[in-house]
Amino acid sequence: MCGIVAYTGQRDAQPILLDALGRLEYRGYDSAGIATQNGSGLIVRKKAGRINELAQLVLKKPSHGTTGICHTRWATHGEPNDSNAHPHLDQSGKIALVHNGVVENYQMLKDQMLAAGHSFSSSTDTEVLAHLIGMHYENSVLEGEDRFLQAVQAALNEVEGTYGIAAIHQDHPHFVVGARRGSPLVLGVGENEQFLSSDHTALLPYTQKVVYLKDFDVVTLRPGQFSISTLGNEAASFEIKELDLSPEAAEKGEYPHFMLKEIYEQPVTIENALRGRLSKEEASARLGGLNLTNEELRDINRVIILACGTALHAGMVGEHMIESLAHIPVETDFASEFRYRNCPLDRHTLIFTVSQSGETADTLGALREGQRKGFKVLGICNNVGSTIARESNGGVYMHAGPEIGVAATKSFVSQVTIFSLLALLLGRIRTMSASSGQELIDALHKLPDQVREILQTTESIRHVAEKYAQSRSMLFLGRQANFPIALEGALKMKEITYIHAEGYPSSELKHGVIALIDKSTPSIMICPKDTLFEKT
Repeated sequence: MCGIVAYTGQRDAQPILLDALGRLEYRGYDSAGIATQNGSGLIVRKKAGRINELAQLVLKKPSHGTTGICHTRWATHGEPNDSNAHPHLDQSGKIALVHNGVVENYQMLKDQMLAAGHSFSSSTDTEVLAHLIGMHYENSVLEGEDRFLQAVQAALNEVEGTYGIAAIHQDHPHFVVGARRGSPLVLGVGENEQFLSSDHTALLPYTQKVVYLKDFDVVTLRPGQFSISTLGNEAASFEIKELDLSPEAAEKGEYPHFMLKEIYEQPVTIENALRGRLSKEEASARLGGLNLTNEELRDINRVIILACGTALHAGMVGEHMIESLAHIPVETDFASEFRYRNCPLDRHTLIFTVSQSGETADTLGALREGQRKGFKVLGICNNVGSTIARESNGGVYMHAGPEIGVAATKSFVSQVTIFSLLALLLGRIRTMSASSGQELIDALHKLPDQVREILQTTESIRHVAEKYAQSRSMLFLGRQANFPIALEGALKMKEITYIHAEGYPSSELKHGVIALIDKSTPSIMICPKDTLFEKT
């Protein structure tokens, strides 16, 4: 969840880094730090708390220079404090490193370096990686920038786990090394300046040209040029893409926070997911990105949907719709579980992986496991340049625009909308009549305005929220397709309020869940006027 930004160019790096980092604060906010090269050494400033705390620090103690790196942290190894904040330095104090991911073998590496006389000032795995780079740098026989690049490559070859990194050395001004494995990293290409970030939204005010780095890519930045190689120091292929987003797309605008803005963007999100994908003539959906003919789709006798968190709940809604409309057995599974269990799969199985970012590590691992077993794996994601978009055999883009809020909102309704299109397409290929298909198309066209109507009930919602604001536990109950909606409601309650919440099928209330019911535990029933209304 952490955020990385790096810059090298002609301008003062400090304001650029702090501004870009502020656009990534949603990725982590227990501490932040910045390191810059000023021509005579490294200047490092770190502070626990939100990025504004760091901004106040550098106002008093500036960190000027034309090359720098910065980081906003959500703690994994080590508690949130100034010492554990990134950037971290090596033993010599000449190398500064920011890092997203987890070094799984950090303790073994740390023990080896402690035995060699190294001392550490934090309890993070990142500082261990910084020391490892420094150790290889000291042992290298190369000179200049090549020496630093080789040291980074050698250290990463010893690392087990995931990383997205940016590193600088005080003896090599205007030079940044970045690399990724399992943690996203984007190169921003400017005019006589280059950028790195863990999310392209941080780069929108500065450049529209980006390169989405691949796993095991290593990139070097200088103000007027960049170079990308593999971890084995071979030339790597890449493509410069133009971002089709304005800087305003990643701004809060009139809203107090991104989550509220994105809730109000849901009608447009649904319209974008539907645009150009509904055929009145065929009473069906058109999804050419699947890269499968109707004949191939008819041969499918099982669908597996793999995802994590909110995306998995959207997949569970999709399971109900596809089974109901297309009569194809569907299974949903946690991507993290699928990749490590031996699931028996029929050769006519189609796998979908769902991820807003297209970079969710467990989902990407599940995609690769499915392909390793010889299956076609399709992706549903929002980021056109993401790893899942590149590695899947086809899929559907959400076109939801940037989702900055950590608690997914508009991406969930976009994913559910796309699953309704898939259910329509698969249903029409099989047993669904044209009239039934047209009824569903008409209903989908009405959906954005129906959501707009709901968003007009803000005051009613506020009244309910105030009534239950002191509750410490809540239950969400729904049946069939509304059960995963209940799960998603409970997840949102946990993520946003930090209180206990559970989602269950309504009929399960009597099977143990009722023990949780008391006067201080409200229950939210998702209860539309459907065939199970009276039962519910």
